[in-house]
Amino acid sequence: MAARAATLTDVAKEAGVSLATASRALNGSDRVVRAELHDRVLRAATRLGYSPNAQAQSMARGSTDLLGLLVNDISDPYFSTIAAGLANAAEEQGLLVMLCSTAGRPERELELLGALRRQRGRAIVLAGSRTDDRAHLRELAGQLDPFVASGGRVVAVSEPKLPVDTVVVENRRGAQALAAEIAALGYRRPAILTGPEHLLVSRDRRDGFTSGWPSGEPVVVADEFCRDGGFRAMHRLLDSGAEVDCVFAINDLMAMGAMAACRERGVDVPRDLAVAGFDDISTLRDVTPALTTVRLPLTDMGREALDLVLASPTAKPRRRKVRGEVIVRESTPRR
Repeated sequence: MAARAATLTDVAKEAGVSLATASRALNGSDRVVRAELHDRVLRAATRLGYSPNAQAQSMARGSTDLLGLLVNDISDPYFSTIAAGLANAAEEQGLLVMLCSTAGRPERELELLGALRRQRGRAIVLAGSRTDDRAHLRELAGQLDPFVASGGRVVAVSEPKLPVDTVVVENRRGAQALAAEIAALGYRRPAILTGPEHLLVSRDRRDGFTSGWPSGEPVVVADEFCRDGGFRAMHRLLDSGAEVDCVFAINDLMAMGAMAACRERGVDVPRDLAVAGFDDISTLRDVTPALTTVRLPLTDMGREALDLVLASPTAKPRRRKVRGEVIVRESTPRR
């Protein structure tokens, strides 16, 4: 028969203190316990192998050490790298990260926010592009406002569309710089493989590349913001007969799908068609030819989000801007 787990009452008895004192010492109450009593309780807990109850700690402090991270797609290396940066930084602060995937569904995002609020988490980080759905933004703010009012912290890694501290990627500027670099390499007839129109990151990168191109309008083909979306979009571009010499896929996953479609159709990259992406995800290490892209400091973005979580609240939301760096590789050789 398994031995009974030690309880808080056992610890109090072992330490020779009241149950209330033992609770305050172990569960993180704001009420001060004398150093001598605090040490006595800790030694008793160690001898008995007692583990504090998370719910009890939550009641004592008003929140847990839980940090909820909501991402659009848990399988996307863009989000997993941000999550790794956040989780590593959170571990250094004694925080536990709960990773949740919304699958890009607004209703699921609201459900997960409600669940995290019920867990009395310390903070919530929202990583992923916002949309042009104003009704959803209002519902989202309705979930976040009471959480913040109760002492919770909220940070976004996204476009600055919510009244919270935000790590903002300069998507338009990065795409503009990429367009200028590709044009300087001698390309003249571009196409853009973009995501859904309602997705703001997709719109910003498309418009940034278009505004950065020195002359003429790129051909634009839209599909889902993922590898398979890039695969389908490239097939449609090739079927259209458009005379293009380079393709900008608005994220690396779409670029990888586009390159796979080219291989299937017998189109050589980069001899017949140059391809570029955006993000510089870790998966690109295995892509041939090496992909030209806009590098984002994804791990640092996760750490930046935690810095904002731990920072004291301010009256006006802070914006930490992140600028991408154009990385030219084998997929866009000089013409």
